[in-house]
Amino acid sequence: MPQGKVLVAQGGGPTAVINQSMAGVVLEARKFRNVELVYGAYHGVSGIVNEEFLDLTQETSHNIEMVANTPSSALGSTRDKPDLKYCQEIFKVLKAHGIGYFFYIGGNDSSDTVRIVSEEARRANYALRCIHIPKTIDNDLVGNDHTPGFPSAARFVAQAFMGANLDNAALTGVYLAVVMGRHAGFLTAASALGKKFPDDGPHLIYLPERVFSVEKFLTDVKATYDKYGRCVIAASEGIHDNQGTPIITQLSSQVERDAHGNIQLSGTGALADLLCDEIKNKLGIKRVRGDTFGYLQRSFMGCVSDVDQREAREVGEKAVQYAMWGDRDGSVAIKRTGFYSVDYQLVPLESVAGKTRVMEDEFIAANGTDVTDAFRLYLRPLLGSGMPDAYRLRLNKVEKILNTGK
Repeated sequence: MPQGKVLVAQGGGPTAVINQSMAGVVLEARKFRNVELVYGAYHGVSGIVNEEFLDLTQETSHNIEMVANTPSSALGSTRDKPDLKYCQEIFKVLKAHGIGYFFYIGGNDSSDTVRIVSEEARRANYALRCIHIPKTIDNDLVGNDHTPGFPSAARFVAQAFMGANLDNAALTGVYLAVVMGRHAGFLTAASALGKKFPDDGPHLIYLPERVFSVEKFLTDVKATYDKYGRCVIAASEGIHDNQGTPIITQLSSQVERDAHGNIQLSGTGALADLLCDEIKNKLGIKRVRGDTFGYLQRSFMGCVSDVDQREAREVGEKAVQYAMWGDRDGSVAIKRTGFYSVDYQLVPLESVAGKTRVMEDEFIAANGTDVTDAFRLYLRPLLGSGMPDAYRLRLNKVEKILNTGK
């Protein structure tokens, strides 16, 4: 059995429930007699290589529970994408501190980090149990029915579009919002769960799983506007042409890039503005408004799925149980059973690491601008209890006296 020191870290974008997973690790690990200390790496893997550790053994259970119900990453996060040399430095620090159990909460890149560190430990014949704990609002981890963080972000998106649709119905025009999702459209598709009546928006949903044409987009908007006198649009930041080129690069002469060279898709608000300009200039519609949800959808206080909270806690707990009672490293995966319940399995790290899941074809409508009932049935249980609903006045119109010809 590995030595009795535990290290937990959080990586990538924060979520509304990532601290539930951290709490699950800490509180579950403290139940095992062989655990001496529980550390938290401050700011993910960068905190590990810099030996910036917090002693979570000294935290009270009450405060851990309070933090668990607080959005964002309590341990801080990082966008570092470790290569082999970086992971060798991570392993060197883990070994120096006598860490026997390494838990990393994160997405695709985080799972790959865990895989490399695990291989380094085996190569050095050092007893280290490495477990990846799933997290991402993009819902793009392979081998999972869904990932913690996504349901709460999806709940926010659904409610935001519910409100935007009501606003657009009161003061008609075109409303477009860009939602996170570079390669996977799950979060953008969640906008459909805000619809109640047949003419509710979003009327058009654009996902990175389908090729985007500016010309077809304008045709769709015009047809919808002519039909309803208004149009609500949900667009993924990752929409691209048939060559895979992000649409933002077509519409803008200048694009920003992040530290890893990736094009900044929705962080600047440029994509929404550019698409709105196309509508105004090409279709002549005057009232056109654009939004970019950006960071709002990740850690919005007070818009958290109770299902997401529970499962995020449980993946942390199960990670510890697999580490203590099992004999292999891996990634905890959520599997759906029955109409809605879940089970947790430990899958090989190489089956998850560095891979990206996209929306299945069965979830996307044939016209490419809507979702199917299969997706609605898939997502609705994840949004949790207490989802608000929108109602309308019945249009019992009074007969005109003066303007009978209008």
